[in-house]
Amino acid sequence: MNDTELMNDSEPMNDSERDWLAWAITRVEADANRSADTHLHRFDLPEQWGVDLYLKDESVHPTGSLKHRLARSLVLYGLCNGWITSTTPLVEASSGSTAVSEAYFAQLLGLPFIAVMPRSTVQEKIDLIEFAGGQCHLVDDPAMINSEAVRIASEQGGHFLDQFTHAERATDWRGNNNIAQSMFGQLTLERFPVPEWIVVGVGTGGTSATLGRYLRLQKHRTRLCVVDPEGSAYHRAWTSGDREVRTRGSRIEGIGRPRVEPSFVSAVVDRMELVPDAASVAAMRWTTERMGRSVGGSTGTNMWVAAQLVAQLRAEGRTGSVATLICDDGRRYARTYYSDEWVRTQGWDLAPYTEVLEAFAATGEWHGDAL
Repeated sequence: MNDTELMNDSEPMNDSERDWLAWAITRVEADANRSADTHLHRFDLPEQWGVDLYLKDESVHPTGSLKHRLARSLVLYGLCNGWITSTTPLVEASSGSTAVSEAYFAQLLGLPFIAVMPRSTVQEKIDLIEFAGGQCHLVDDPAMINSEAVRIASEQGGHFLDQFTHAERATDWRGNNNIAQSMFGQLTLERFPVPEWIVVGVGTGGTSATLGRYLRLQKHRTRLCVVDPEGSAYHRAWTSGDREVRTRGSRIEGIGRPRVEPSFVSAVVDRMELVPDAASVAAMRWTTERMGRSVGGSTGTNMWVAAQLVAQLRAEGRTGSVATLICDDGRRYARTYYSDEWVRTQGWDLAPYTEVLEAFAATGEWHGDAL
């Protein structure tokens, strides 16, 4: 049973449910108010380069990642559509940061939360979801997690949050302190307040859709560059125009998908770059060392291309700024991306990519295309 059928079969809202809905929305909005805003950090580059690089730090959200914004939007969307009531279990097909954040909001509202996940999910992610009050339902075939989430939601009278369908529509891309409006507000007093480029990855597609639409609404000249890890379908689909492509999926958590999800709005993307996994991990470690902040693999993907765009602006004799995101806290990946032994098991050689980044930091030139 889908959400529309559930909505059409429901009784009109009584006073008790209306009061609960008002309480629930206030609880979610109060959480956002307490969280204030995320920081915008300036990455240390030589002033004389004439190009500034900024990272908006989404790791400082209460649940430690960019997905906190998405989870809040999905829950509000479900509440205001009448899909979530005072007794509705929430269900998601996710083994990552989205499920951690959704579990947090479900607990905030006193609702059960079930994350449908592959049995291969690392224990650290399971622990985070359970710590936030969620339950983990493990399945043997990763391709079945979506259909299993639909089944569980139907059987339990729950709501399937469905991040990959609802991400681009649940967030108000016009403003309302979304990530785009927040970023531009924080850039107002900088020497180049309107960036030449914004660089983001794509998981659901919600963040790139929000940013791309906002840029057009505000008539900014800023261009949107979407980065994609190897093994993902998005870059291949964008370059070929074929949304039906299928791939093996991504090894960089939080971004990349084996298929193009409904929330990906390709028309708002100005450029896409495919990033090798070893480059993502090398850039992740390099960024952590340079900033003194532990960042995750998807932030490394962003930074590999952000550095490239800074070098490109310099090579063209142009000034300006580039902005990107710290997507999550790197401490979640202590046993994977930050483990030399684990990296070796993946067959990744980080050294050539690290050398490119070190050369960039020293000279402002980019030699990554030769790899």
